[in-house]
Amino acid sequence: MWRKKMAAPCRRMAGVTLLHFRCFSRAAVGSAGFRQLSSTSVSRVTLQTKSQTEKRPSPWTLMAAVCLQRLPVISADCSPIEQQFRQMMQQMELEKSLLSDHELRLLEDSERISRKQADDYDSDEEDNRGDQEIVLAQDLEDSWEQKLQKFQPGLRVKADVDEDLTSLERCLADPLVLVAEQQVGGDKLWLLPQARWQEGETLRQTAERALDSLPAAGLKATFLGNAPCGLYKYKLPKSARTESTVGTKVFFFKAILSNSGAPAAPSASLLWAKKSELQCYLKPAYMMKVERFVLAL
Repeated sequence: MWRKKMAAPCRRMAGVTLLHFRCFSRAAVGSAGFRQLSSTSVSRVTLQTKSQTEKRPSPWTLMAAVCLQRLPVISADCSPIEQQFRQMMQQMELEKSLLSDHELRLLEDSERISRKQADDYDSDEEDNRGDQEIVLAQDLEDSWEQKLQKFQPGLRVKADVDEDLTSLERCLADPLVLVAEQQVGGDKLWLLPQARWQEGETLRQTAERALDSLPAAGLKATFLGNAPCGLYKYKLPKSARTESTVGTKVFFFKAILSNSGAPAAPSASLLWAKKSELQCYLKPAYMMKVERFVLAL
């Protein structure tokens, strides 16, 4: 009985407290002037922030460079193990192959000559060729041998031309890469031909423009795709940095020399170098990025 009397006042006090709390929360919201944010105002603020971000220019200067390669013109010299393998394959082919038509004709001519030299030779047994002149296979071999002696093959190695790095005809058995001397800031550096990106053009178009702007006119190339094959970026010194310019990003594009006309006139600002010679002209950090996609075919 005593417990029931104590529970009733507690329930009344809890109900009165909850009622006062509801009234206080309504009055506080109304007096403070709080407003509920709608979804329209939130989206409007988001769009304004995005537009401000898109209008902000990139602090990086974009460049596009072209890695122009001249493929090998002649076959490379065989290594000692390649020569041994070639000789072994030729010997196996000679032992297991059938006789060719020319070899069969040689055997037939030798048999005919041996029959004519025999004592019991009968001309009626030979093929009826009349007065037709018979050209033996050995006579053909002799004429071919004379033509071979008159043939003079071109030199594979030309020491004077191979040492001239401005000549496109050097090192015909090796792939070559075009390197250009360009002005970067106050210094002249050897780089892959590059140009600054202009608004409205793709990076590949910038690389094509860099190739067309070289002093040696007439270089036609086939670009291998629209995507860059490498990236090199560097930051400017702290004294030269600004809010709008932090550094430069260079995107590389691969291309193959495709023109078959007369070689362009040599230029002192352009070099055709082998992959092993690039480290003599390119900076180490720049060379580290370039050697990843330059193949020594």
